[in-house]
Amino acid sequence: MSRFLVTGGAGFIGSHLVDTLVNQGEAVRVVDDLSTGHKRNLAGHGAKDVEFVKGDLAVPGVAKAAVQDIDFVLHIAAIPSVPRSVEDPVTSHRANVDATLHVLTAAREAGVKRVVFASSSSVYGDSPTLPKHEAMPTNPLSPYALQKLIGEQYMGLFFHLYGLETVSLRFFNVFGPRQDPASPSSGVISLFTASLSEGRQPLIYGDGEQTRDFTFVSDVAAGVIAAATSANVAGLSINLAPGGRISLNRLFAVLKDIIGADVDAVYGPPRLGDVRDSQAENTRAQELLSFDPKVSVEEGLSKTVAWYRQSQAAVETSV
Repeated sequence: MSRFLVTGGAGFIGSHLVDTLVNQGEAVRVVDDLSTGHKRNLAGHGAKDVEFVKGDLAVPGVAKAAVQDIDFVLHIAAIPSVPRSVEDPVTSHRANVDATLHVLTAAREAGVKRVVFASSSSVYGDSPTLPKHEAMPTNPLSPYALQKLIGEQYMGLFFHLYGLETVSLRFFNVFGPRQDPASPSSGVISLFTASLSEGRQPLIYGDGEQTRDFTFVSDVAAGVIAAATSANVAGLSINLAPGGRISLNRLFAVLKDIIGADVDAVYGPPRLGDVRDSQAENTRAQELLSFDPKVSVEEGLSKTVAWYRQSQAAVETSV
């Protein structure tokens, strides 16, 4: 049994990581300030399965305490929002850069075996080259993208300078159950699902022909855990996505069909900092992490809609 720390473990991606680790029989500690995460995401786990620590990792003492007796750190905690970073880059920087540096410093001092960092495809910017591969120049277009790139650079620095093993995983568009449509950091799929289920017209920024490489959250969780223990990955940045792409208009049409909604979208101006097209070249993940996504976009959308309906029914029953 290994001991894992999942930062942001009460959040969308983090809680799925916790589920997978507990099911594998690993010891898990979660640290989360609950600014975007929810304790309900961990409701299926008792104290004997998951140790929960509420704390802000931008406070050095919190990070130092959190990594004690830990083998592997899965650093997922962040404010994962381009618009929020554009509106408030200082707060975003504190959560995405300061906290990351404190986690790395504490992990090095505590003798942690490896830190896996949740980076982002946004570091590539709006290069017309598709698919995006790890050797491409980076060109962040938002404070969030820049902050993730800084995090990657700190990861590489701590490996080459101090010998702390680190891996940076570039997430593309992760979706699935527990992605909160009420959150300002929510992804487009959860927003579309909520709007269509309630008979409201969702807002699409731009013309809707922009494309994304969507990854179901269980596939991301498998890739993150593989990155913690795989050989020959220390110091690298690795794309973690299936390598396909779908337009937002097509995504909207598929969701309309699954939900059975008769609602049209409303279109608005493009958002500052958004990229036009995104698609991963994932050979590195396949070869080094044995990354093999199991859930298609269509299957993942059906699972997400089913979860949303179940969660809404539970809310209505409790009222």
